[in-house]
Amino acid sequence: MGKVVLGVAVGVAVAACTVAALVVGRRVRSRRKWKRVVGVLKEMEESCETTVGRLKQVVDAMAVEMHAGLASEGGSKLKMLLTFVDNLPSGSEKGIFYALDLGGTNFRVLRVELGGQRSDLDPDVEQQPIPEQLMTGRSEDLFDFIASSLYQFVEKNDSVQSPITKLLGFTFSFPVKQTSVSSGVLIKWTKGFAIRDMVEKEVAGALQQALTRKGLNMRVSVLVNDTVGTLALGHYHDADTVAAVIIGTGTNACYWERTDAIIKCQGLLTTSGGMVVNMEWGNFWSSHLPRTSYDIELDAESPNPNDQGFEKMISGMYLGDIVRRVILRMSEESDVFGPVSSRLYLPFTLRTPLMAAMHEDDSPELTQVARILKDVLDIPDIPLKARKLVVKICDVVTRRAARLAAAGIVGILKKIGRDGSGGITGGRSRSDIKMRRTAVAVEGSLYTQYTMFREYLHEALNEILGEDIARHVVVIVTEDGSGTGAALLAASHSSENVNNIQLI
Repeated sequence: MGKVVLGVAVGVAVAACTVAALVVGRRVRSRRKWKRVVGVLKEMEESCETTVGRLKQVVDAMAVEMHAGLASEGGSKLKMLLTFVDNLPSGSEKGIFYALDLGGTNFRVLRVELGGQRSDLDPDVEQQPIPEQLMTGRSEDLFDFIASSLYQFVEKNDSVQSPITKLLGFTFSFPVKQTSVSSGVLIKWTKGFAIRDMVEKEVAGALQQALTRKGLNMRVSVLVNDTVGTLALGHYHDADTVAAVIIGTGTNACYWERTDAIIKCQGLLTTSGGMVVNMEWGNFWSSHLPRTSYDIELDAESPNPNDQGFEKMISGMYLGDIVRRVILRMSEESDVFGPVSSRLYLPFTLRTPLMAAMHEDDSPELTQVARILKDVLDIPDIPLKARKLVVKICDVVTRRAARLAAAGIVGILKKIGRDGSGGITGGRSRSDIKMRRTAVAVEGSLYTQYTMFREYLHEALNEILGEDIARHVVVIVTEDGSGTGAALLAASHSSENVNNIQLI
């Protein structure tokens, strides 16, 4: 009997040891898996590091590339395109002005009434879809359709038979080689348009002919892109505005430059002594940018590899996809997210607004994170610590983007001597410099709707410039530069201001 009891006891002990060994084994394997995932995160954090020293190197690189782009065509990754806009709205403009915003499958027409003294802006706006057949047909058909819509819009508010010529600002968000403030040649169509007979033809002229055929006494007085419109709108509200940045799905910047600094166009004269330069800064590149393996893969798989490198690191089109790529790598390294979801292999499955919602989820259990992972990426039922890991990934990607955008802004300020570093000689400190108030207009959903992005950008501006200088730099939010801004430019380039630019 004793032997039987002893045998049972031994058996139980062996079983207990086996169970304990299994539990310990599982814990060890779990720790190893978690360690691998944490290793991926740490590697990514190090690759995305944006110390103040590194950001200042990006600032310097941006300023150098701006100089190079102004010196010669093709001299820089920055195109530094002349806009021929030499007169920004001052707030004293009076009258009724119109705008047409064409940049996608819809177009908008606007009417703005200005009363001087920086009057409040309350534009009348109508939006219309463009019939699909007109996006691939003949240019005459497209512009006749737009002219008819403009005619009907004008007819609701003003007399279409008036002998007074109405002025129109035309925002055309497609690649154009500008030839004057009111003319430019289409380089290529994007966004689903494929009207062959318009390529390498003058854009504003085609619209003007359609307006004439319709019998509408309206003149296209400016042809601009949305970034230039944002600068105009910012300057209308605040005369210290010297630059504009759009940070949304895409990104771009423009700024006010002295004409004598535009070396590639020697002999350029403007009455104002300056001109707006469209940087096309999405194409900026420098070896100082903190690039990761995820950025390299995204670029290689994109329709435009080795192009728009800066945009791919800071704009809303790409941030969500960078996060997706990191989560995929972690899923392949470990089962912390469960079996690898097939949706993780689909580019742009995770859109940036959803990434932002996860990043800013402040619920104790991160319920938004859990919902988005389940609904969008088909990753259900992951533990809280894995959800926290996702939030951290979002934070790293967003922080890098916002801080690089800030460095880009300071690069512009450095180029035009508004960063507080100009004129420093031996023995003088930055605080000794007389710093002028400087405003930068910013538009775009990434900045206006993503609180963490905005806070990180401002934090970086303060760190790069230093508090003494940063308090003189103001970021102002504008809304609808592509519409209202274009109407304001039509006003500032009305008849008394036409022919301000000469080539000698």
